[in-house]
Amino acid sequence: MRNDVSVARGPRKCGWNLVGARIPRGKVITTARGSSSGELEGHASSRLPPQPCSWGQSSDLLSRIDLDELMKKDEPPLDFPDTLEGFEYAFNEKGQLRHIKTGEPFVFNYREDLHRWNQKRYEALGEVDATESEPKSFIFMSEDALTNPQKLMVLIHGSGVVRAGQWARRLIINEDLDSGTQIPFIKRAMDEGYGVIVLNPNENYIEVEKPKIHVQSSSDSSDEPAEKRERKDKVSKETKKRRDFYEKYRNPQREKEMMQLYIRENGSPEEHAIYVWDHFIAQSAAENVFFVAHSYGGLAFVELMIQREADVKSKVTAVALTDSVHNVWHQEAGKTIREWMRENCCNWVSSSEPLDTSVESMLPDCPRVSAGTDRHELTSWKSFPSIFKFFSEASEAKGGSPRPAPTRRSHRLKHEEL
Repeated sequence: MRNDVSVARGPRKCGWNLVGARIPRGKVITTARGSSSGELEGHASSRLPPQPCSWGQSSDLLSRIDLDELMKKDEPPLDFPDTLEGFEYAFNEKGQLRHIKTGEPFVFNYREDLHRWNQKRYEALGEVDATESEPKSFIFMSEDALTNPQKLMVLIHGSGVVRAGQWARRLIINEDLDSGTQIPFIKRAMDEGYGVIVLNPNENYIEVEKPKIHVQSSSDSSDEPAEKRERKDKVSKETKKRRDFYEKYRNPQREKEMMQLYIRENGSPEEHAIYVWDHFIAQSAAENVFFVAHSYGGLAFVELMIQREADVKSKVTAVALTDSVHNVWHQEAGKTIREWMRENCCNWVSSSEPLDTSVESMLPDCPRVSAGTDRHELTSWKSFPSIFKFFSEASEAKGGSPRPAPTRRSHRLKHEEL
């Protein structure tokens, strides 16, 4: 074959005969014959005389080749594992997906020159759900949380030691359940016809004991006499024993070395809010969604808006913040988000002023009013009646009339594993 072939413009005599042939099992077979005319002949085809052709005609002939069939050439079966362990991957203590043996991140090009197979493998890995050994979290929902066609209330607590259904542990211990938990909000919401979802944004990881690393003594491989090695090992063990005793004396609560295993897609309050939105709230039937977010929960809501702005605007009717610590400047919330918050949010802040008294704000986002208390942890409880009034007015302004409350309704929430 000559390499110094010049390309002519327009139709010309081609010295190559191109004959397409479909071969079972996705294989295209060609044979080359060393004749002076340089013929290429398709398998199971007859030899044709030279034909007038153009490069456009050649392109048409080549386009008849089934590229999908061609890509399947020598492709392994599309039979993939249904667990992370089967793929030999796991999430480490930082929530990163790593290979069990090598510790390397996920490799897309697992097999060279097999892009289609690699893509299918990647998609199969993405479908794998949490394994039994993988850390998990949970939320609480009313029975009609996803099916209630009219109203859904979402509760988000602040940061710290509080867990799902709590506003402040200090109030629970020192005062009562009404002020320290979300129970009054849940009961009244369900009595007024809301579905309810209670988030659990602080459960981001589990703590497990760090595996012990056994280091082989360097003396084992030396030519030292056995008696000398034994003395060294004894001294080493005594030294470790004294060190462990000292550590326990200095910090009696820390008897074991622990490490944190982060929960996939729930490694922070912000991630948790986005995860619950994507998998539950966005899938709910409710025309009107209402948020009550306390302290850091307000920051998590603003981050949700930044990440899912259009979806939140289309589904959320009103947001009640209680002493929220969000900051639209630091979080880089855009102008359209700030404008929406001015119209649809209200922040009940800690203040010695009477309940609902307007409070000046340095931030250009939502109105701030007094919660009727200067205690941060009490703001949700003290603003309780005003929040439900705010939601009722927002619902009426939108044109949706509240559903009549049922005469009897269970206040029990179901536990939903994430």
